[in-house]
Amino acid sequence: MNVIKLFSIISMGLFMSCSKSISETPACINDKIADYSKSATCKDATVKEYNFQSKTVYVFEPGTCGADMTSAVINADCKTIGHLGGIIGNTKINGAEFSSAVFVKIVWKK
Repeated sequence: MNVIKLFSIISMGLFMSCSKSISETPACINDKIADYSKSATCKDATVKEYNFQSKTVYVFEPGTCGADMTSAVINADCKTIGHLGGIIGNTKINGAEFSSAVFVKIVWKK
């Protein structure tokens, strides 16, 4: 019986050490998404989570129904840190190419 308990404890420890912690979307980002869901005009608008410059950021992409629209890049403190795209085709945020960002997940899509 003690062997079973020991095996259970070891198994739980291994499982817990391998599982990732689930990060919650900040409440202010959820509020922005709620507003965005009402104002986004394109059928393929999304909000995506990325890891950029060792921080979590959210990109509010308007979709493909218009020309030269920008995607707002917002940090976890709900501050806009820049815009991607637009008429000039901006690809940098904080002086760094956003292509170095690591996609995490789609948080919302229309």
